[in-house]
Amino acid sequence: MIPKECKRLAEVDFPISDVSRHAAREKSIRHGHPSTLHMWWARRPLASSRAVLMTLLLPDPCDEHCPEEFKKEARRIFLSVYPRPLGGMKTIESDAALRKIILEFIADFANWDRADDYTHLDVGRSLVKAAHGKEPPLVVDPFAGGGSIPLEALRLGCEAFASDLNPVACLILKVMLEDIPRHGPELAQELRKIGGELKRHTERELADLYPADPDGAQPTAYLWARTVRCEAPRCGAEIPLMRSFWLCRKSKRKWALRSCVELTSGSPPRVEFEVFAPKADKEVGAGTVTRARATCLCCGAVLPPGRVRAQLAAQDGGANVVFDNEGRRTGGARMTAVVTIRPKQVGRHYRLPTNADYKAVWKAQKRLEGILDSWKHDTRERPCPTPDEPLPPIGTLGFRVQRYGMLRWGDLFAARPTVALAQMSAFVASLTNSRVTKSAVAMVVGRCAAYASSGVIWVQEGEFVANTFGRQALPIVWDFAEPVQVTDSSGNLEGAIGWVLRVIEAWPSSNAGLTQQADATDHPLPDESANIWFTDPPYYDAVPYADLSDFFLVWLKRALPDHPVLRDPFDSENPLSPKIGEAVQDNTKKAGGQTKDRAWFEGTMAKAFAEGRRILHTDGIGSVVFAHKTTEGWEALLSGLIQGGWTITGSWPIATERPGRLRSQDSAALATSVHLVCRPRAERAPIGDWTDVLRDLPTRVGDWMQRLQRENIRGADLVFACVGPALEVFSRYRAVETAEGRKVDLTEYLEKVWEVVGRSALEQVLGASESRARNRGGGGGGLEEDARLTALFLWTFQSAEAAGGDDRNEQQEEDAIANAAAKGFSLPYDVVRRFAQPMGIDLDAWTGRIIALDKGVVRLLPVVERAKDLFGEDGASAGADWIASAARSSAQATLFPEFEALPNSRSRRLRTKSILDGNAELQTVDATTLDRVHAAMMLQANGHTNALRMLIGNERGRGPEFLRLANSLSALYLRGSEEKRLLDAMLLAVPR
Repeated sequence: MIPKECKRLAEVDFPISDVSRHAAREKSIRHGHPSTLHMWWARRPLASSRAVLMTLLLPDPCDEHCPEEFKKEARRIFLSVYPRPLGGMKTIESDAALRKIILEFIADFANWDRADDYTHLDVGRSLVKAAHGKEPPLVVDPFAGGGSIPLEALRLGCEAFASDLNPVACLILKVMLEDIPRHGPELAQELRKIGGELKRHTERELADLYPADPDGAQPTAYLWARTVRCEAPRCGAEIPLMRSFWLCRKSKRKWALRSCVELTSGSPPRVEFEVFAPKADKEVGAGTVTRARATCLCCGAVLPPGRVRAQLAAQDGGANVVFDNEGRRTGGARMTAVVTIRPKQVGRHYRLPTNADYKAVWKAQKRLEGILDSWKHDTRERPCPTPDEPLPPIGTLGFRVQRYGMLRWGDLFAARPTVALAQMSAFVASLTNSRVTKSAVAMVVGRCAAYASSGVIWVQEGEFVANTFGRQALPIVWDFAEPVQVTDSSGNLEGAIGWVLRVIEAWPSSNAGLTQQADATDHPLPDESANIWFTDPPYYDAVPYADLSDFFLVWLKRALPDHPVLRDPFDSENPLSPKIGEAVQDNTKKAGGQTKDRAWFEGTMAKAFAEGRRILHTDGIGSVVFAHKTTEGWEALLSGLIQGGWTITGSWPIATERPGRLRSQDSAALATSVHLVCRPRAERAPIGDWTDVLRDLPTRVGDWMQRLQRENIRGADLVFACVGPALEVFSRYRAVETAEGRKVDLTEYLEKVWEVVGRSALEQVLGASESRARNRGGGGGGLEEDARLTALFLWTFQSAEAAGGDDRNEQQEEDAIANAAAKGFSLPYDVVRRFAQPMGIDLDAWTGRIIALDKGVVRLLPVVERAKDLFGEDGASAGADWIASAARSSAQATLFPEFEALPNSRSRRLRTKSILDGNAELQTVDATTLDRVHAAMMLQANGHTNALRMLIGNERGRGPEFLRLANSLSALYLRGSEEKRLLDAMLLAVPR
């Protein structure tokens, strides 16, 4: 065993850029990837899990405590097995050379293409064995979820113990960590056989519900819209709730729906559709629903959200068709189009629905009624064949469907998909095969369920049905798609079988892990039994895992009615997943009479971290993954970690999100996941001196910030990655006290951390002397508060650019950024406040002038929104005219003595004068350097080149602040944004 004091690679160095590139790329890898076995939320990439695990498992050759036996064996492994040139080095005799090749190997092995390569597997497993001896180290993950961390532990030859409270997660873990490693080839063979039987059974049972067209075309998806009735007088028309009328929106292939109104005497008007090929986008009408407001296509009246919700609630959500006794549609969901494939023809085709299409749906409703009637008269004790369990209460994070009448899980599914899933579940339940085989087939049912709800959409740009969970929520979907499970379409049964098969067949041989349904605050392992404690815990209030997982649990229970993990082990009366003990902040729930608020979350996480410390060897090492975007989330996690008895020793930000996410373009969503490296704090750790801690903090943060920026980590990602090293200074002590003996709590310390990070950022973007001058209280020609606020805001937001454009072309990327910037870049108020307050910036003073605040979000105002504030009602043109007239008439040194001639109001004249003039006597409304830069940008935008040159000349005479700020902002604004374009063009006008 490696001595406790021996440092590991994770504490010395880490190939951040290479691992980040592989981890982010992995999001787009599908075939055979373990994440495709079954849906789980916020799953960690295997690349980052594998790389971090290796750095936790291997000692640093450059550390004086590193065993010579390890270095000798590592050299032998690389020289005899590793096939590539050793980093351009002729030998690896030196410790530095050995460390370099180990890091190179870790980066190379993070590549998904190397994950099942037996040479890399052999090297990785051999290095772990060289570090830990013949007995494999035990890696423990108490919040295992989708299983990325324990799976990679098995890949590296370790033993793995994975636990989770959630039943769906536990079933996934059982299949992935136990069944596949133990029975891989046999399991694949069994699944191929049973899957074929399931497919034939389902095709037979659903043949009359999904009939082929008379011309031989086969429907692959049906497109639906929920409907409401117009309540305007003398109208009463049916309103199909549609986000868009597009069917296919590819660059060289476009199809859409065109609406027309039919008037019939004595009846409400009716909307009919036709399929057409638009030659221009403007030929396609706008959708009928926006933010729950429905617009009638017949009379133009708008039905307010309250009435839309009320009408849909009366239809139990509106996913089903309402028929009369003869099978004629009278209301409810409306079929808008049918997607088909034709024999010997390439591509999708679109047609309008027919009576035969509705007849098949009516038949499905009758069959569903028969299934339920048979169950009601069955004397056996068995659950309802369709999900009758309740949805979580209104107000649950991520859920919006309850407000529209969907109160049971079965309400999310229309009749025909419900029949299909009920048939599949009943088939799996009737199997007499082993539990291992049945669990694998249940994964198939779960995959089918993800595409069968009324929450899936038709993706017009790709012509496919998207998964229900495009994000970690269940919002209302107005117009939805119904894939045909028994045809060759996205979301079909045969495809689901294939996805599960590929995962089984792709897994390289390894030992099996051990999984258990367990509470992380009461871990089942004994004291000091683990070598590595590595986990990705719940993110504060970010993802309602238990509530979301019930979507699958209700079907998996019906497919595997006797499976031991598909239950609540703490409450036999609860038909759904455990919610009380789940470590997620959720103010709608209580645990032991206490609201699950922030204090409860911190206390629960502290218990879980304390349990991790208990089961870890004294010379063990831990790592905690975090990617929350608010400082409250960070503080809750860190508080629990320190209370749990850990010392943070490292912090590695790894890009784990798919590049080019639109969400990252206009929010503070983090592109990276920060991996905090930690060790158990010694029981007799000393008391820290507050003065010493504050003295060490700036150096530690500054050094780490420079290190990360060399790895192209920036913005919000860099901010939170600096928290780890900052906490190393604080968490090494059992307590930190002032000279007076007062104990310093974590919240007070983190205020200092945000201040130091903010000051370091300002030193980089505005200049070291600038930041120091302002933090001493101003003076010395330093820039004003609004410039510092803008610079910090943009610097924090820069992670959006770092996350950009791998799956878009350059023009698409710039368009997306420009669209976001046109509205103003946004950050959570909490993030902005944490920087503003320690830096002495008063947010209230700049609200409405530089920033806008709405519902907990701070928006940086685009320059175009400041025109009236800067120049008055007549905008930049008035300012330019005044500059020209003042320049012609003035004989003084200042440009604008004829101030009172301006036609605007006095307050606006004063602002304009103070922007354009250096005469302090007239500046009753002070203009800042940022005001002057924005004024120049507006002159540039409006083509007032002469006025712009005069303004720049005046500013150059005033001092260097104007150009310094303009150049800094140019570097901070995102590529493709209008502000950056204006700044760069304005700077080109500066005489050289």
